[in-house]
Amino acid sequence: MELTETLKAQIIEALNLDGMTPEDIDSSAPLFGDEGLGLDSIDALELILLMEKNYGIKLKNPAEGKEIFKSVETMASYIEKNRTK
Repeated sequence: MELTETLKAQIIEALNLDGMTPEDIDSSAPLFGDEGLGLDSIDALELILLMEKNYGIKLKNPAEGKEIFKSVETMASYIEKNRTK
């Protein structure tokens, strides 16, 4: 399974997005704000935990999160470059 598809499933599980499937999430759609998934700051913390737990990535600078969590595609790209597991 491609990383973006795996990530979508992990996001659905971590954020309890009941009734959603990975196919419902557009890989390039914004994760935060009024468009796309419309996630909030609490969801951001869950995404940070997800990256730590599943990929061994610790965000040192929370401001980086804004860029990394733009979309599933940007998350997957960051994980591919920085993963330790």
